[in-house]
Amino acid sequence: MKKETSKRLTREQLAELKSLAALPDNAIDTSDAPELLDWSGAKRGAFYRPVKQQLTLRLDADVVSWFKATRNPVRAIKHALTGRCASMCKARQAGLDGLELEITRGEFFATLAAGR
Repeated sequence: MKKETSKRLTREQLAELKSLAALPDNAIDTSDAPELLDWSGAKRGAFYRPVKQQLTLRLDADVVSWFKATRNPVRAIKHALTGRCASMCKARQAGLDGLELEITRGEFFATLAAGR
């Protein structure tokens, strides 16, 4: 779903906004919008949509055939990648920035087979 761009504000609208911004808080009439004190029905993140990017990967044929043979290949890929990323983040936090964290093909398949 593509976001629509907003219309530009007119000079009059910009002037009105500027004059409202200059008002002190006690001069603003909020009687038509009472303060909301009960937030029990609020939903966090209802209007937030993270920015997503498309990514294309070229994988070896045996890796592709392994993913196709799994029951849920998308989930398998997601868990494998997020698990390895989490390991790298933990190593960086522990001060192991210089440590090379490279996964071998065997480790990759073992991680997927273990379901981690």
